[in-house]
Amino acid sequence: MNPRPFSLIVHGGAWDIPDSAVADCRAGIRCALEAGRDVLAKNGSALDAVQAAVAVLEDDITFDAGTGSHLNRDGRVQLDAIIMDGTTLKTGAVAAVERIRNPIHLARKILDSSAHIMLAAAGAELFAQENGIPLCSPEDLIIERERAAWRRCREGKHNSHFHFGDKHGTVGAAALDSSGRLAAATSTGGTCCKFPGRVGDSPLIGCGCYADAEAGAVSCTGHGEAIMKIVMAKSAADLLRNGADPSSAAAESIQLLARRTQSTAGLILLDRHGVPAASFNTPRMAYGFLQPDGSFLITV
Repeated sequence: MNPRPFSLIVHGGAWDIPDSAVADCRAGIRCALEAGRDVLAKNGSALDAVQAAVAVLEDDITFDAGTGSHLNRDGRVQLDAIIMDGTTLKTGAVAAVERIRNPIHLARKILDSSAHIMLAAAGAELFAQENGIPLCSPEDLIIERERAAWRRCREGKHNSHFHFGDKHGTVGAAALDSSGRLAAATSTGGTCCKFPGRVGDSPLIGCGCYADAEAGAVSCTGHGEAIMKIVMAKSAADLLRNGADPSSAAAESIQLLARRTQSTAGLILLDRHGVPAASFNTPRMAYGFLQPDGSFLITV
């Protein structure tokens, strides 16, 4: 049994992180951990903690989520996010939104206030307006780094290496609160120059995110089309449910993805006792978790 009163793990994507970006990734992960920890330390819920942590990462242009996300083929940002309560299995998700600064907040509102699990595009934005979440201008989500990369692709042949983070900058978090409740969340801007309306694994229950009090909480990052094929978050949770230790469950899930899809990804998880683990088959993954002594262990 985990001796900690609460647990938290967050990630900022699994990809070929250059040395020049390591400091920014570490700083972003630390800020997200601090936001989630502050919620948990005040006896806040796991849902509130993962929402707070992911919102911090959405606001950080180091990561491919929220402001600073990759542009799609038409030069627009389209965002996806999900949040899931492991106790009730209630879930809220949004896909392909263009006027929401923090899609994780909208996903939470859907979890709390809608009979539906997922809303997309204009419908999701209408729900936001009707439920007190302000819309932003699509231009507010675009930064010059990504606009310049998009222009280079438009002027010549598309090359993902023009884009900082290529296609693996998804963010996520998993938490166990002091009442023993689990939650997980994931948010992304998707792949660079993606076809308009493309939705990857991130907002799909069981693919980019899953939480179940009887198993654990999982958030994934990587090649979305591959992750969807093996329903990777649910695959990891099922391993935990069947008695695998956290490190083995994480590693076996990545091995399954590599074997069955010949692709790359990463994931973080907590088992039902709050023990953390992470695994990836990319050169690097940005993640960190709360240690039993209250300090953070951050790896990039």
